[in-house]
Amino acid sequence: MIIASLIILILPLLAFVIQIFFGQRLPRKGDFVSIFAVLITLGVALGMLVSILMLNDSQFMREAAFTWLNLGAFKIELGFLIDNITVVMLVVVALISTMSHIYSIKYMDKDPLYHRYFAYLGLFTFSMNGIVLANNLVSLYIFWELVGLSSYLLIGFWFQKDTAADAGKKAFLANRVGDLGFFIGIMLFFTAVGSFNYSDVFAGVASGSIHGTLLTLAGLGLFCGAIGKSAQVPLHIWLPDAMEGPTPVSALIHAATMVAAGVYMLVRLFPILTPDVLTVIAYIGGFTALFAATIAITQNDIKRVLAYSTLSQLGYMVMAIGTGAYTAGFFHLVTHAMFKASLFYGAGSVIHAMHHALHKLKDHTIDPQDMRNMGGFKTRMPFTYWTMVICTLAISGIPFFSGFLSKDAILAGTLAFANHSPQHLLIPFFGFAAALITPFYMLRLIFMTFHRGSKFPKVYRQIKESPREMTIPMVILSGLTLFLFYTLPQINPFFDTGWWFTNLIVARDTVVTGFEIITAHEIMVSMHHNHLAAMLLSVALAGLGILFSWLMYLRKKLSPQVWAKRSGFLYRLSFNKYYIDEIYERFIYKPLLKLTERVGYIDWDIYDQRFIDGFGRVTDKLARVSGELDWEGLDKMIVNGIGRQFQRAGQSLRQIQTGRLQNYLLFALLGIIIILILQVI
Repeated sequence: MIIASLIILILPLLAFVIQIFFGQRLPRKGDFVSIFAVLITLGVALGMLVSILMLNDSQFMREAAFTWLNLGAFKIELGFLIDNITVVMLVVVALISTMSHIYSIKYMDKDPLYHRYFAYLGLFTFSMNGIVLANNLVSLYIFWELVGLSSYLLIGFWFQKDTAADAGKKAFLANRVGDLGFFIGIMLFFTAVGSFNYSDVFAGVASGSIHGTLLTLAGLGLFCGAIGKSAQVPLHIWLPDAMEGPTPVSALIHAATMVAAGVYMLVRLFPILTPDVLTVIAYIGGFTALFAATIAITQNDIKRVLAYSTLSQLGYMVMAIGTGAYTAGFFHLVTHAMFKASLFYGAGSVIHAMHHALHKLKDHTIDPQDMRNMGGFKTRMPFTYWTMVICTLAISGIPFFSGFLSKDAILAGTLAFANHSPQHLLIPFFGFAAALITPFYMLRLIFMTFHRGSKFPKVYRQIKESPREMTIPMVILSGLTLFLFYTLPQINPFFDTGWWFTNLIVARDTVVTGFEIITAHEIMVSMHHNHLAAMLLSVALAGLGILFSWLMYLRKKLSPQVWAKRSGFLYRLSFNKYYIDEIYERFIYKPLLKLTERVGYIDWDIYDQRFIDGFGRVTDKLARVSGELDWEGLDKMIVNGIGRQFQRAGQSLRQIQTGRLQNYLLFALLGIIIILILQVI
């Protein structure tokens, strides 16, 4: 297992190095290097999954570590932690990364930076695998930041566009805000426990080395990292703008890598989260689920609809962790990776077809991502249509699809949470309200894109199905949304304890939820008791959402324009994303920029120019005065004056020294005469 994990970690990094330095000179710009590397990682990860399924051991764990830094009192060890959660996540990352690599062959064809794009994909995969395999908080943080760097490079890949460059910077900076809290949380645990290793931190919490308010603050710090990476309110703003990157990047970020990192981290560190932290997590996750869903219903950009859908589904996962149903949250992470990646591939397929059609027509006035410019593509793009329909049914929570299983488990968890803590009835309301809205906006996307008549017949006639390099990943992932793959060995889509996740992904420690300490088994029992009610209510709400969307966008019995007009201010709020960006611009960005201008004024105009530069000017004047005194007084008058006197004396004495013998005899005789006269006197 350790060797297999090393292979999975190193191969994408090796592909990145080869691509970034030599890709431009390799055949096909080296894309086969990256694809071959991720295919091997997928094969190895699947082999690991088969192994743990055959073992069927919920306590399976392997760990290996080495000393990275040893300063005596301060020591850091890095290593791998491999258990059931790790292996399942490795398969998810490897699968989605492989599909994105294959899909990109045609989608990114003829891009001038084709080799660099595949290099960045390899770096992204390496970084995410590092997060999954980490056995300590330092490794987690290192790879956490590498994922942030990779996302910046990929989101802003088309940096020649201002919107793409700005989106990359926005993602990077928004995540830095969350990562600051994340770092503080990590250091609080290290200060109290004296180790970064997961097992040591868990043991330290169990022994009371860190407890009470400090433990709650440390847990909230960790959650800040998840708020940034998994785009929860209020740091959700970067994810919709991340659509500026290539569509395969959107699929990779939204499905299995960057946004999943926060959820995975919370699942991994779940046993050390206090009841207060979990309650905060549940509310933020639930609010994000409903908040994002209400925005998605009015968006017209096909990728932006899916972006807000991702925000909503991430909210579901985070809410599940907060209610104690972390197995359901992790289960939804896995199922969501399949159908959301396929949905993004489908959106990319439609955009790709639109681009080619508009290029042939030489028409650059039509937005290829606006669903209002589409319609009737069902017959022109059958593979894309059916895969997107299947995945839409999955995300809508329709029976016999994976989303039904995982979403129902989450909703059952919210009901169980409310039963334990009746004052928190708002949590299940968030979940079930989002369950009503999700099928509405997803079917809206399907009807506007693939049904109705086309607004531009000339464009419609040029639309054709995408090449197989793009359709094969869509077919594979849409097939994996069937319930069959998640209920083995007990095939029953209505029996919540049938999934193998329940048997494999369980806590090894006592866990907390609500306002009391309960075990993982008690959580599962409570969820099971609420499963039937959650299932019936969610299916009814999903059906209602589908019916409403069908009547409005397919049958035309309800007019979207009339309903938008009736909604008035509410519609404008949703369409303008609740003006969150504008609020941040006015109350955060601009005040901070003004503050920096004031600080800059104090630093430059007052401190530098008046104080530092003024002190320099005074010093310069003093130096000039001192120089004048030194030169005019000491040098010229005293030192040079004495020198001049000696020079004159020397010149006078030089007149005596003529070199003539008779002169010297005369001077000697004169001297003798003077001496004799003096003696006589």
